[in-house]
Amino acid sequence: MSFNHFDTNGRAVMVDVSEKKKTMRTAIASAQVKMQQDILRTIIEGAASKGDVLGVARLAGIMASKKVPDMIPLSHPLAIHHASIEFDVNIDDGLITIRATVRAYERTGVEMEAMVSASLTALTIYDMCKGMDKSIEIRNTMLEYKDGGKSGVYQKQA
Repeated sequence: MSFNHFDTNGRAVMVDVSEKKKTMRTAIASAQVKMQQDILRTIIEGAASKGDVLGVARLAGIMASKKVPDMIPLSHPLAIHHASIEFDVNIDDGLITIRATVRAYERTGVEMEAMVSASLTALTIYDMCKGMDKSIEIRNTMLEYKDGGKSGVYQKQA
């Protein structure tokens, strides 16, 4: 069984995972959104002109986890069993840290689903707040944890 995205002629192909055993797969990814403190206070107070920024961003991130095959070529459609978004807000630093968790009982991992989820959550925050400040930054999107499958557990080192 080959896990290469290219066939013997060098053409891009979807990896054949049909012979792999299903296992519970979990991935956690994070991203950060950096902004001015006053804008972050406006978000937390629920006073942003576009409404509940974090609530809308959470829904966008969850939805994104289910749409990865529509966005990333050669990714497998997966039955996502759990997707969640958590926010850690640090007003002093003007920073929202997003943590996206995705779980599925599948033949292939859910790392991309978690990464896309964290990324789109951050992009939604930017979209809803860009009218207040276009200098908002999206930073540090990364895989923090994954388990399940043959490769086992990955934990990002601090």
